[in-house]
Amino acid sequence: MANESASKPMYEQIFEALRERIKEGQYAVGDRVPSEKELGDEFGVSRITSKKALEMLALDGYIVRQPGRGSFVAEQGSVQAAAGHASIAPMGQARSGRNTGKRLIGLVMTDFGDAYGSGLVYGMEQASREQGSYLILRRSFGIAANEEEEIKGMLELGVDGMIILPAQGEYFNAEILKLVIGQFPFVLVDRHLKGLQAASICTDNVTGAAKGTNHLFDLGHRHIAFLTPPPRDTTAIEDRIEGFVKAHTERGIVADRDIWIQDIMSTLPSAHIEVNRRKDIEKIKAHLTKHPHITALFATEYNVALLAEKAAQELGLAIPEDLSLICFDSPYRSGLQPLTHLRQNQEEIGRLAFEHVTRLLDGEPLPSRVLLDAELVIGESTGKAKIRTT
Repeated sequence: MANESASKPMYEQIFEALRERIKEGQYAVGDRVPSEKELGDEFGVSRITSKKALEMLALDGYIVRQPGRGSFVAEQGSVQAAAGHASIAPMGQARSGRNTGKRLIGLVMTDFGDAYGSGLVYGMEQASREQGSYLILRRSFGIAANEEEEIKGMLELGVDGMIILPAQGEYFNAEILKLVIGQFPFVLVDRHLKGLQAASICTDNVTGAAKGTNHLFDLGHRHIAFLTPPPRDTTAIEDRIEGFVKAHTERGIVADRDIWIQDIMSTLPSAHIEVNRRKDIEKIKAHLTKHPHITALFATEYNVALLAEKAAQELGLAIPEDLSLICFDSPYRSGLQPLTHLRQNQEEIGRLAFEHVTRLLDGEPLPSRVLLDAELVIGESTGKAKIRTT
């Protein structure tokens, strides 16, 4: 046997070694297996050789490879591995041992407020009532570690399915990946999972952002600053950037990235404190002073727009006379001018998210992505372009 093994190419030997480790339960479902480099160091081979071994494991269904994160043991990898994650049961199988006939759906989201989130919760809760089910809510406050713990807690509680509005960040956390691998019924809201099959309900952010940008173009604006938190592979922000750039391209207007601000931090749930808010306001003030040719601001979200509004006010710039402002989402503001914004159909997103989880539980096929239109609501924060001077 030793001679037979030695006669095989190294990538096959690595493949067989890892396959046995998975079958023996050394790696459980959702566990990360060694990387190409780690395997190369262990077996004394090049990364090309170890990469081929991992590709063979993925082809045979033992692992799932996710660019940027690594390779993880898949559900079909071994019976022993599946037993190590018994809390993630297959679709349609009872998880909690409850005999009430009422489904329990967990909701893990960053946070919610008047501008964004409350409408989502309302739509989900209403759908749960109509279906005679129950919704359990926990907030992660945008912290990945909290999100992982809340997902684990939901599984321990025995929820039948989940709805997740993930924290912003470069990658999805490992617990979400385990849900995918374990085929647990869940739906993502506001983001989609690149490279893996996971149902998601989102606003059509590309079309919405293009719609808002074209509104500014129609008012004569050509120098539009784009204000956003770091994209960090957050698909909702990436899509809004894509729509913003797409509108420029279609109108033959250069999108000047030098007048963008892509590091607004204080609107992130984990950094939402006054000292950070003050830093961002000063950052926007300095930016507007440095680039006096900017005539309009496109904010990716309402809280970013509030920072821009405050910065303009402190510089003595009137909105919209001196500077137009548009954003995604805006609550009713008693006694204040309504902002021009892209209104997401939050209640419908929430309702569909809940219904899709129950459809997954019933074994129905679902589209991987559902996109809903955003409505352009013209308020009093946008007007004809005016050339500013220093």
